[in-house]
Amino acid sequence: MTKLVECVPNFSEGRDRAKIDAITKVIEATPGVRLLDVDPGADTNRTVVTFVGEPDAVAEAAFAAIARAAEVLDMAQHHGAHSRIGATDVCPFVPLEGVTMEDCVALARRVGDRVGRELRIPVYLYEEAAASPGRRNLADVRKGEYEGLREKLADPEWRPDFGPAELNPRAGASVIGAREFLIAYNLNLNTKDKRLATRIAQVIRESGGPKRDAKGAFVLDEKGEKVHQPGRFEHCKATGWYIDQYGLAQISINFTNYKKTPVQVVFDACCQEAERLGVRVTGSELVGLIPKAALLAAGRHYLEKQGLSAGQPEADLVAAAVLSLGLAQLGPFDPKKKIIELAVTDEPRLGSLSLRRFADVLSTDSPTPGGGSVAALSGALGAGLAAMVGNLTVGKKGYDAAQAEMRRVAAAGQSLKDELLAAVDRDAAAYDAVMAAARLPRRTPEEDAARWTAVQRATQRATTVPLEVMRAAAQVAELAEAVATRGFKPSLSDAGVAAAAARTAVIGAYLNVRINLGEIADRGWADRVAEEAGALLGATVTRCDAVVAQVTAALSTTA
Repeated sequence: MTKLVECVPNFSEGRDRAKIDAITKVIEATPGVRLLDVDPGADTNRTVVTFVGEPDAVAEAAFAAIARAAEVLDMAQHHGAHSRIGATDVCPFVPLEGVTMEDCVALARRVGDRVGRELRIPVYLYEEAAASPGRRNLADVRKGEYEGLREKLADPEWRPDFGPAELNPRAGASVIGAREFLIAYNLNLNTKDKRLATRIAQVIRESGGPKRDAKGAFVLDEKGEKVHQPGRFEHCKATGWYIDQYGLAQISINFTNYKKTPVQVVFDACCQEAERLGVRVTGSELVGLIPKAALLAAGRHYLEKQGLSAGQPEADLVAAAVLSLGLAQLGPFDPKKKIIELAVTDEPRLGSLSLRRFADVLSTDSPTPGGGSVAALSGALGAGLAAMVGNLTVGKKGYDAAQAEMRRVAAAGQSLKDELLAAVDRDAAAYDAVMAAARLPRRTPEEDAARWTAVQRATQRATTVPLEVMRAAAQVAELAEAVATRGFKPSLSDAGVAAAAARTAVIGAYLNVRINLGEIADRGWADRVAEEAGALLGATVTRCDAVVAQVTAALSTTA
């Protein structure tokens, strides 16, 4: 699985493009990182930069940018409308794909430690990386701003988490942390009345607003003051405004944790609140990018509300979300530009080929794709067939007892299908890395040692990928067994083919594991892999053979 982290540093310069470019150039120059956006603000005198990449590459780029900002910016000369505490005012790490929040916390602490030691800049940790509850909120950490920093650093309660407890006049201090992805999102109303949008925003946002009675009048306390009422959703900030460009009012929402407060839940709530006020939500607008998981969850939500199976391909789930949320009302919605994982991930070299082209490339004298990629593809086809039978079973009469299980099988099959399709390219890339390592120079003892280490690492990776395929193939076999036993009977043969495909996948992947193990110097690691691979092979082949035999027997009795 790809590991992807987003970093959104805010620099205290929004007017001098040369200084901004000096900072962003070191980010662009970091291998493995992609710069997505540079958003300077003259009034705030602040620039928000967004870049993504593998965790280690992102950490390196963040440090380089903080170091360059400390060189080219001078906080003693800085003035702007936005609160700030340092040249690199804040630097959050956001988990996107294949990484956890804990991984990003570790990343924040690693970068913070290095900034403190090497650059002599005081560093405070915030949000999920905060060392204490009192430092979790960015506004609390930044209170007093740069002008009050000397006094703050002298207070033992505000000793920095990393770096010296003394003022760095040019760089100030930096606040580094980890947080969830922030989604900026607007809901469109069929009205120009900003007040109606504001009323809905007050009901849904975490901070709430004035309480109203059934007729919409303010509820007053014994002193005649408005009673405040908390909002319906945590991690949700919202306000109402009128957009002249569109000629309509919008509810502008920031989701600070879409995993705990999903987009679709708030959208549905806004529809309910709008109905009470006699207006309608006509669609919505995404500002910036959105994580793929947020749209997939929305797609599943609306398909399930329609009584349909949510075990659909990712593209279909995204389409369902876009249609249900009305994301294309104000303009085209291009998933490749609006979904962050798609915006930063290159098309798979093999996975995007047609069937004929893949088979043609496979048949040439190129060593990749090879047997490992074919094994992964076989597993993906088996997973797709299991998902198909699960989906065909959902909603069918006579299968009431199997509905919940078939919905689970369909969803799991889609996930395994995508994982195994990605492994088609991962296997080829792993073999290419072995060949690249083998071609490294060995003219000196140092070069020879470096080459040997590189070959060993690449060979371990080339062994790990087919092992991961074996694990996935074992799960596909379980799904095939489930649909063969309790799935839609007219598709029984498809369940048998799913098992046969899983069998091919696990055997093919096993052979690719074994051919690499002899080259591994770490025999303890090799023995552990061999033991796991052997167990997976035996158990999966046995299960697949049993499913094929079961299907064959059932088809014989109906012939």
